[in-house]
Amino acid sequence: MANDINSVVLVGRLTRESEIRYTNGGMAILTFSLAVGKRVKKGDKWEDEADFFDCKMFGKGAESVSKYLEKGKQVAISGTLSQSRW
Repeated sequence: MANDINSVVLVGRLTRESEIRYTNGGMAILTFSLAVGKRVKKGDKWEDEADFFDCKMFGKGAESVSKYLEKGKQVAISGTLSQSRW
């Protein structure tokens, strides 16, 4: 599996205010939700749809950007994708 790549870039709008919390060790964890719009053709018409992503950011970078992430603001993020199953 050494040749696999897990890289994602998303540009969208925040659906709610970001939330920051800290681990017992003092590391910051920033959570936010991103809506990424797309156009989909249905029959003869194009319609707007959105995909929603729950995102997390860690460490000092999370502390730095937390004050700027407000609901409705457009942001671009890059990182890795992980899937939760339950």
